[in-house]
Amino acid sequence: MPSALIVKRSVGLPAKLRRGVKCAMLACSLAAALPGYGADVTSAPSGASQETPPAASAARAANAPDDTFLLTIFLRHDESKPLPKINEQLRAQGFFKTFPPPGIEVVSWYVMMGIGQVVTLRVPASRLREVNRAIETTAWGGYRTEFYPTYDYKALAQQMRANDGK
Repeated sequence: MPSALIVKRSVGLPAKLRRGVKCAMLACSLAAALPGYGADVTSAPSGASQETPPAASAARAANAPDDTFLLTIFLRHDESKPLPKINEQLRAQGFFKTFPPPGIEVVSWYVMMGIGQVVTLRVPASRLREVNRAIETTAWGGYRTEFYPTYDYKALAQQMRANDGK
């Protein structure tokens, strides 16, 4: 989907989410435009120390459609409620049946003590609204939410440390 169309479709979104869409598009365009940015580290010069990513992760990345981006969602606990009450509300609202929407890849899902849960999804740009609606209709009340477009920098950071950290 062309960038202009994504931005145009995002006009009705909340400001924070609009910024997120624009940041994701910027990250994708930077990855395509800058030499070595987001490049596969398997092409590193011989003799460079590098860690090979797990085969499953590499296969997923290779098969990921071009229009996907990573979206990290902070599900901050509502500290005015104990956990059983939060879970009861989430069950009643259908959170566990609805989130993430079918076909959206969960890259990671962690509990961050003192914060809540941190979920990173691989989202096709055309399905961003669907992910947002799943959160709005089933998570609000149990969680306060924050959205951050993200990208995987681990392989490049390892390559830079191997090459420049000598």
